[in-house]
Amino acid sequence: MSKEVTAPSAAVEELPRVVVRRLIKEKLVQLRRGGDEDVNVQKEALLAFAESARIFIHYLSATASDVCKESKRQTMNAEDVLKALEEIDFPDFIEPLRHSLQGFRRKNAMRKADAKGKGAQKKRKMEEESTLENEDNGNGAQATEEDMEHIEEEMEEAGDEAPDSSNE
Repeated sequence: MSKEVTAPSAAVEELPRVVVRRLIKEKLVQLRRGGDEDVNVQKEALLAFAESARIFIHYLSATASDVCKESKRQTMNAEDVLKALEEIDFPDFIEPLRHSLQGFRRKNAMRKADAKGKGAQKKRKMEEESTLENEDNGNGAQATEEDMEHIEEEMEEAGDEAPDSSNE
């Protein structure tokens, strides 16, 4: 039995019109130097923008995929997209995209650092609670191996990475 592959529905391939309309309006206001006048876009123009963007995305994706295959890799990365922009004669897009990528990477690094800091704070708090419980039970101030495993399990359940306790 062979499985029949069907093309994705048109609704899946369409870009969200609300997003396209917002992008167009923001750019038109920017081009008018922030004028207060309301910017209107006809439905047909909105459709033309959305379809043009969809076609551009498909073309850029196919070219970036070719760049990736030429590099004998299966996973496409940002550099493949940048090289594809150059290959399809859109070099003016490269620098703004690099700038956006740097901002994105910086934002993600800060988010990861914040999450890591919160995980360390959570571990310290759990260790303090464990120490207090042990003192109340007369077990001394040190957390036991079992306590540490329990703390790490709770952190994993909370979605945080459990730090390696073998260094302690």
